[in-house]
Amino acid sequence: MTPEFVLKLGWAAGRVLCQQSHDLVLIGKDTRISGYMFESLLEAGLSAAGVHSRLLGPMPTPAIAYLTRTLRASAGIVISASHNPYYDNGVKFFSADGTKLDDEVELAIEQEMQKPLETVESDQLGKVERIFDAAGRYSEFCKNSVSPTLSLHGLKIVIDCAHGATYNIAPQVFTELGAKVNTIGSAPNGININDQCGATAPALIRQAVIEQQADLGIAIDGDGDRLIMVDDQGEIVDGDELLFIIAIAQHAKQQLNGGVVGTHMSNLGLEHALTKNNIQFQRAAVGDRYVLEMMQQLDWRLGGESSGHIICLDKTTTGDAIISALQVLESLQEMQITLSQAAKLMTKYPQTLINVPIREKTDLQQSTRVQDTVQAIEKELEEQGRVLLRMSGTEPLIRVMVEGADSMQVQAAARRLADIVQQECA
Repeated sequence: MTPEFVLKLGWAAGRVLCQQSHDLVLIGKDTRISGYMFESLLEAGLSAAGVHSRLLGPMPTPAIAYLTRTLRASAGIVISASHNPYYDNGVKFFSADGTKLDDEVELAIEQEMQKPLETVESDQLGKVERIFDAAGRYSEFCKNSVSPTLSLHGLKIVIDCAHGATYNIAPQVFTELGAKVNTIGSAPNGININDQCGATAPALIRQAVIEQQADLGIAIDGDGDRLIMVDDQGEIVDGDELLFIIAIAQHAKQQLNGGVVGTHMSNLGLEHALTKNNIQFQRAAVGDRYVLEMMQQLDWRLGGESSGHIICLDKTTTGDAIISALQVLESLQEMQITLSQAAKLMTKYPQTLINVPIREKTDLQQSTRVQDTVQAIEKELEEQGRVLLRMSGTEPLIRVMVEGADSMQVQAAARRLADIVQQECA
């Protein structure tokens, strides 16, 4: 993003999202160094559109969603590239009710971007203030998302904040609930966000949990919406397993209110484990946006992705790593088992994913060879596996995924199918 683009984006968003002069927009950011520049540019663009803004400083993405609602703002803006390296950055928007913008609203902003930037009269320019208690407000919200009876006393936890937006909030939340907390990835310098740490690189927290003989580890990504956990043996517990733990605990209390939404990439073991426990399961397209859309269509409250983006709609409006971790810990306490024991309640199927580079988008439905191979593999796997082909939404790749009970069979099948896809797309 160029500075000129961000300035105009702030102006265009202000004109579309704010119906009245001097409406309020919140601006938060993660810890990457370019956030300082983009924050000022968005603030200037909003001011030019006659919109007031409030600066929140480094805050998790889900915190912006919450504060947008609670402070009655017209919109919330997050400057973040989520789990990406520091040199990437982006801008996300939340509506007044703390949800992502509808497609029509995004289109309206894009159309406004095509117009010349016109500044309001000087006496109508927007003003800016800084909110100094944003972190405290969000911290209390997180703690209030669990039962007052939840106590983490006696629990030793390692938290990896990925040098990101949760660096000063996550340790505080879990400490105030009684846990003994050791923190890593909590010294952001603007360029170390997500650098070999956090939810996308759990090797660091695995090592820390084992060395410190902790009960479990909590790894969060740079903007605070993804969660991966590690048990006391250093074993990774991913989003599918965490989703299952929350689901069965809520189901036991008759508080699930529907089923669980996953994605086409969710492990087949999750589907089978939920079905075994009489819990419905539906798959959405890959992406938290599509998970949320299906949850709203079905009026279900729980959904998520293998990557650890978990949405608890009865608690908040978007994926939230801190709140999701608290839901897992509350579930473990209610079931009176450890994270390691809970993870064993679900058997994950071996899964092989191969990315096949392509020159241009290809409709594999029209390839007889590919479709015949898919059908043959599905017949070999019977009811104990599945095959998925999908275009990457961001890269010139076709993702070939095969899943089944036999690891060797799965790997061989995935390689066979990937080779044919590559030949067809050459």
